Amino acid sequence: MTRSQRYQIPANLLQPLWLRSRESLADDGLIYDPIAAAACQQCHLAPECLTGDINQRQLLHATLTYQCDQQVKSFLKQHPSGWIVNVGAGLDTRFYRLDNGRCHWLELDINENLLWRQRLFHTNERYHMRCGSVTDTEWLNLLPVPEGVPVLIVCEQALLECKQAQMASFVQMLGRRFNHAQACFVVAGDKCHSRLAKKMGSADYQHGLADPAASVLGWLPWAEKVSVVSPIERDCSRWKPWQRWLTKMPFLKYRMTPVLVHLRW
Repeated sequence: MTRSQRYQIPANLLQPLWLRSRESLADDGLIYDPIAAAACQQCHLAPECLTGDINQRQLLHATLTYQCDQQVKSFLKQHPSGWIVNVGAGLDTRFYRLDNGRCHWLELDINENLLWRQRLFHTNERYHMRCGSVTDTEWLNLLPVPEGVPVLIVCEQALLECKQAQMASFVQMLGRRFNHAQACFVVAGDKCHSRLAKKMGSADYQHGLADPAASVLGWLPWAEKVSVVSPIERDCSRWKPWQRWLTKMPFLKYRMTPVLVHLRW
């Protein structure tokens, strides 16, 4: 495939894939994603993908991806045949990185994004794609997930594009649909719009939560467990300058960047 024949994929869809591809080539990379690297060779990189501090944005994205991977690995270790429901999948490659040969995986996104997935990634008998999103939740009534099986719902990027009311509605619908499940969400802190947060890799998100754990518990009061992890907590030399700065203002740890929320109900 020549350069002129490469896929012209929307920047907001391609950039996360490209950042994981770049991280895979770093000597101290947090994740290794050869599937992303191979897919990027088929794509034309739009100028919009290069905006901002790419190195810092790459670090933030890779750290959140790593932390989300750890939650999925932990779930699959406990439930090897469990179901992963990835909402707003985009060009996520987590299935190919973490597949244990037994789990079932459901990718949900709008039709246009699913078409790009079909062009770039191969299929699997335990790997399914469905049309659906955080705001269009008809898929909840059509899930091929058997009753009573362990389920983990993953939203790494989708909720960052949602208003707080949309997030609350989505979490509550999940709580009504599944008697028991786990979820792994990336949500934005309320200071992500600040100039300093942009230097840490944050972007413009559709919401901002001052206390993510309290917000989620407010939406789903019967949750058994809610935990929050900041990317800045990752033991990584590239985060050290920010970690030293935050020791003086620890109350900002969950507010300057997107953070990972894990809940179980």
